[in-house]
Amino acid sequence: MKVNRKNDLNLRLLEIFGAAMRCQTTVGAAEELGISQPAVSNALKALEKQLKLKLFSRSRQGIRPTHEAVLVYAEVEPVFKLLRGVEEQVRAVQETKIGRLKITATPPLSQSVIPITLQRFLKNRTDVRINYDIRGLETIIREIETGITDIGLLLGLENHRSCRVIPLHEGRIECLLPANHPLAAQSVIKPADMAKYPQIGLGLDHESKLGALVRAAFAMERVPFQSNLEVRYCHTAGVLANAGLGVALVDSFTASFLATPELVRRRFEPLIPIPTCAIVPAGRVNSKLCDSFLQEIKSVLQEHSSSVDLLGQ
Repeated sequence: MKVNRKNDLNLRLLEIFGAAMRCQTTVGAAEELGISQPAVSNALKALEKQLKLKLFSRSRQGIRPTHEAVLVYAEVEPVFKLLRGVEEQVRAVQETKIGRLKITATPPLSQSVIPITLQRFLKNRTDVRINYDIRGLETIIREIETGITDIGLLLGLENHRSCRVIPLHEGRIECLLPANHPLAAQSVIKPADMAKYPQIGLGLDHESKLGALVRAAFAMERVPFQSNLEVRYCHTAGVLANAGLGVALVDSFTASFLATPELVRRRFEPLIPIPTCAIVPAGRVNSKLCDSFLQEIKSVLQEHSSSVDLLGQ
């Protein structure tokens, strides 16, 4: 019974053969490949022995391919092209110039630092595809748990049983209020200061960790939190504050995004720190593209933190 032999052709020998065919000299092939001239000569001899064919003859100008060499080269050149394509793809992956990411964020980040991050991240990555969405915290966690989303970006989460939490930055709660509001003259606003003025609360849904933190701060100061308006998102609270409907306590990202000469931001005490984090699927190693995006948003968050004027002056 005839047994088919496996393919014993060595790709490195074929690569050296291809360089020799293009350069027509062993010296040129050695320079192209970054190896020594004797190494090229030895490789060509080894290939001839393996193929049982005479591939080159010597000439004054260098080496001259035989008819058999031309036929062999015609067959293996598509392999060289394929390998060059693979090498280019690998380099693109290494340099995070190709790939796909699904990113989901909660509203406060989506309206402030993420647009800047995406602009910088995609500037020199024309072959990277981003699927970007805005969702509530619990929805983002579910999508990370099931692997639907690669990166979740949110506020107020320090740990989670089924997701890996990556700290990015720490912000704080601030006040947003009209510039003509009586409290706007103060650089620091406390719960007792707000007690006699209308307040806009966060807590229309049960996902509002920020709303719970605000209420806890008021309770610690023994001041009841009395809001005549309840909203789901910090951005909505800021818009309503701009309309003169009350003082809004929002995250620092929303405050910096919405602040204008007519709507000012002020420091709130006691300090309510708001951790900014990314969550990724637990037990899965991040891609280089994922890590590059996280590094980019860390950089943007740091710049944001450095440029923030918490006193609104």
